[in-house]
Amino acid sequence: MKLIRYRDLQGRLCYGAGDNTGAARRIEGDIFGQYVVTSEPADVAQLLAPLVPAAILCIGLNYRQHAIETKAKIPDFPVLFMKNPAALQHPGDPIEIPTHLASTKVDYEAELAVVIRDTCKNVRRSDAWRYVLGYTCANDVSARDWQKDFSGSQWCRGKSFDTFCPLGPCLVTPDEIPNPNALAIRTVINGEVLQDGHTSDMIFDVATLIEFLSGSTTLLAGTVILTGTPPGVGLARTPPRWLKPGDEVTIEIEKIGRLTNPVVLEG
Repeated sequence: MKLIRYRDLQGRLCYGAGDNTGAARRIEGDIFGQYVVTSEPADVAQLLAPLVPAAILCIGLNYRQHAIETKAKIPDFPVLFMKNPAALQHPGDPIEIPTHLASTKVDYEAELAVVIRDTCKNVRRSDAWRYVLGYTCANDVSARDWQKDFSGSQWCRGKSFDTFCPLGPCLVTPDEIPNPNALAIRTVINGEVLQDGHTSDMIFDVATLIEFLSGSTTLLAGTVILTGTPPGVGLARTPPRWLKPGDEVTIEIEKIGRLTNPVVLEG
């Protein structure tokens, strides 16, 4: 099932269930608990990110080819950092290049996002799928100058500016994606394919990440896990390819869809 979150024509926040035709029906209930798909068409005035995250946990250097392109050592354990949940952005709304804490090196990163359904801790790898609500597209937008040069080697500042976590367009339930490590993933900017990878290239697969992140640590329902990016990021190109006002960035993931955002200057 494809779940969407939207604002209806009366301004109410709603969930809907989409089908392969692009139509959707309104949902009654809680997508993290009990819900019913009604026969009422979803009157979508604005498509929103599929959820408001309880937390955004991110994995760096999790694609083997991306680690190679950045000349980084293959990690022995998943590399964890976090984004501010307020970095969330909706499909179609702009990615803002910071001008107050200015950045001249804003980059794109296509990522498969995993949404945790139930609060959990110390999950075994073999049980990981029991705790997954679904999967969506993410763009781990990154200000590389703040990530690498201005923040004492900590990544969170360069990853957490407003609008730096677009999610969407829908949340696809695990029955439609039995193996999240068998999906094509791409970034297309202004019609040009700049990332063209596959989730099978992950160093630590989705189940391993859930086991690792929940170890001695409570994952709240609604936690979003960004699972890393394939090769082709702007930082690794010659010359580097930074986002600029007027760009249109699309993240495509097989079986999920396309997440598109324009790029503007802050303010």
